[in-house]
Amino acid sequence: MTVDNTKRAAPLPQQNPHSIRDAPEKNLEAAIGREVRAYRRRQNITVAELSATTGISIGMLSKIENGNTSPSLTTLQTLANGLSVPMTAFFRGYEENRVAVHTKAGTGVTLEREGTRANHQYNLLGHIGANDSGVIVEPYLITLTAESDVFPTFQHGGIETIYMLEGEVDYRHGNAVYPLKPGDTLFFDADAPHGPETLIKLPARYLSIISYPQKS
Repeated sequence: MTVDNTKRAAPLPQQNPHSIRDAPEKNLEAAIGREVRAYRRRQNITVAELSATTGISIGMLSKIENGNTSPSLTTLQTLANGLSVPMTAFFRGYEENRVAVHTKAGTGVTLEREGTRANHQYNLLGHIGANDSGVIVEPYLITLTAESDVFPTFQHGGIETIYMLEGEVDYRHGNAVYPLKPGDTLFFDADAPHGPETLIKLPARYLSIISYPQKS
């Protein structure tokens, strides 16, 4: 019997965090063309199919998508109807404002975590509400001290990432317990019961970043 000890490579991330493909366009024609192409590809429609649906020639569609012409409002409305999107969707990438939240050290919002009796300190480092990504992300700085009451029963929707900054804790997720030391990361489905089970070295501080879909 032969055992294959070859390690399989982990799948590569689907997105490049340093990509600039989503940078806002400063040229209106280019911004419109980029959105038209994006909506067409998202619906798996070819240029020829969109041409047949809208009556706009393939050559004209190519010019629009490449930002080489300024389409009339009538043409844009025809494209919007063909792609089943509002006409305003074609302008979303033009000089679009993106939200950034800068929280100075020690100024995060301190709050009590719902569902716990623990004397843990939770500082919400920032919050961005409804946005085009469809995802809400909540970053917390969590501090556990000698007075903290361990209560490992947090359970909520979404995905959570923990990055250990200081101290040591044994952190439970479901039926497993993970020893976390500075520099360690734990990435998990937050729908399973989870939380610090044993405080090994105090004070302990870690970042907890929770992401979940926006409610429709």
